[in-house]
Amino acid sequence: MGRIIAVVCLIAAVMPTRSDDLPRNWPGFRGTMACGVVDGAKIPTTWNVETGENILWKAPIAGLGLSSPVVWGDRIFITTAVAPGEKAEKLKVGLYGDPTSVYEKNTEYVWRVLCLDKKSGKVLWDKESNRGIPKVRRHPKGSHANSTPATDGKHIVAFFGSEGLYCYDMEGSLQWKKDFGVLDAGAYSDVELQWEYGSSPTIHDGKLVVQCDVQDKPFLALLDLKDGREIWRVDRKDVCSWSTPTVLKTEDRTQIICNGYKNIAGYDFETGNRLWTTKGGGDVPVCTPIVSHGLIFITNAHGPVAPIYAIDPAAAGKLPTPSDDAASRFIAWYSARGGNYMQTPIVVGDHIYFCRDNGVLTCYTPQTGEKVYSERLGKGTTGFTASPVASDGRIFFTSEEGDVYVLKAGAKYEILATNPIGEFSMATPAIGEGILLVRGQKHLFAIGETPNNHGPSASKKPAS
Repeated sequence: MGRIIAVVCLIAAVMPTRSDDLPRNWPGFRGTMACGVVDGAKIPTTWNVETGENILWKAPIAGLGLSSPVVWGDRIFITTAVAPGEKAEKLKVGLYGDPTSVYEKNTEYVWRVLCLDKKSGKVLWDKESNRGIPKVRRHPKGSHANSTPATDGKHIVAFFGSEGLYCYDMEGSLQWKKDFGVLDAGAYSDVELQWEYGSSPTIHDGKLVVQCDVQDKPFLALLDLKDGREIWRVDRKDVCSWSTPTVLKTEDRTQIICNGYKNIAGYDFETGNRLWTTKGGGDVPVCTPIVSHGLIFITNAHGPVAPIYAIDPAAAGKLPTPSDDAASRFIAWYSARGGNYMQTPIVVGDHIYFCRDNGVLTCYTPQTGEKVYSERLGKGTTGFTASPVASDGRIFFTSEEGDVYVLKAGAKYEILATNPIGEFSMATPAIGEGILLVRGQKHLFAIGETPNNHGPSASKKPAS
């Protein structure tokens, strides 16, 4: 592992790993700034879906969606795509290399946004955003509702890629919608392989950020959250990606950080001007950039390398492509093989964790890149797609088979519990006040402390 020799100047204004407005709110993918960490949420370490132990409720969600739930106050928002009779809503989980698209050319879908009561799981409102035959095909591990919605407590924004961008108020009234045309995010080397859209919208300071790295004219755009007006749009000039952008505010500037292959970059929030850029790594970028310990952490993995970049938020200009033996002025440390493909990494305390899709988990010291340990979650036969979340010194890793591994955070690898939910799970969990929300293929599970092992309450009918 190469390290920068000079002392890295850490920026105190960078936001910490946890959010001050949580644990009550979880406003977007992996919460605020995608950090995924909430202390004081009082999530139990163990639960049992069959007996109801520490299961507050489970709510059936019709259709197929891999988007994560988001939380604001006592409300949960989630999206799904429903095919009549659910005849097309199948997942192919596991470790395999088949990229073939799922063909559903004669299947009509309905794209929906749901609002649930956090205390009971009852559906408060259910809105149809769009109906029709999907404009692009999906990956066998994907859905037509991959993007996690975003909220600021006044608006709820759902992005369905080629099927449109929709903004509702908190009571479910449509405020505006926007059509970006066909957003085909698939293999850049084979246009016949379509894998659906996956980047989630990000809200900051009354504005909405969308990163659309697609086959035709990829772009990054800033919209006015009030009416959907486009404030600026810049060309990305990159291959397709599924990464969600992160907005970082420091003392001297606010920037939008984007993962990529040809164009890993930071953009000025107000103007869209590119502040810094570098390139390289995996040619199918998925992971979202995160910020902690005064550094930006970016990873991607598809192909011969799996890099980790630890970048100074004050970076400027074109950053040289680093190597294990040499960093640069703005790259604190770099690893060519330490990163991962699907899961966004997580920082808990003084350690950063990267989990590969085969369950190999590697822990580093975030300031220096020193490897602390590398172990494997599970038996190596199941895949991991959902990104980890953490609370009160415990990290929750969800396998595609639906087993949630609870890891004790720290320098020692220690599994505290393994809790199955009984169905496939590809979506990243969310955390609200006293509740862990785990989305399975057919249900949303609310996990929290239940005195006297009370069983779950559940809706009798799935949300349609």
